[in-house]
Amino acid sequence: MADRSGRPCPCGSGETYAGCCGRYVSGAAAAPTAEALMRSRYSAFVVGEEAYLLRTWHPRTRPPRVELDPRTRWTGLEVLGTTGGSAFHTTATVTFRASYRGGSLHERSRFERVDGAWAYVDGDFLD
Repeated sequence: MADRSGRPCPCGSGETYAGCCGRYVSGAAAAPTAEALMRSRYSAFVVGEEAYLLRTWHPRTRPPRVELDPRTRWTGLEVLGTTGGSAFHTTATVTFRASYRGGSLHERSRFERVDGAWAYVDGDFLD
């Protein structure tokens, strides 16, 4: 996998990948909010980091594996809303639209804390 550290972060924050989602995906830091976790999971889809997707999936709902389609070309992320998800919460939702060449995915994702860290639980497809 190519070094993305100096490139713009796929999540659209305007930061470099290393200064934004890359530090979470690499394990150097934990996502401080549910939105940060969702953004880093989107970035993991973009860069093909299946291990991170599994590591940040809630144990209760985690599948045995994630199979990413290398033909999918993700083109952008738009966060549409959040509820909860800060240092003061134990649950959260993040509603987003992730675009890819040929379409988009609109989802309301649920997150919970597991041993102090945010984890993706599941989501509902919208539209």
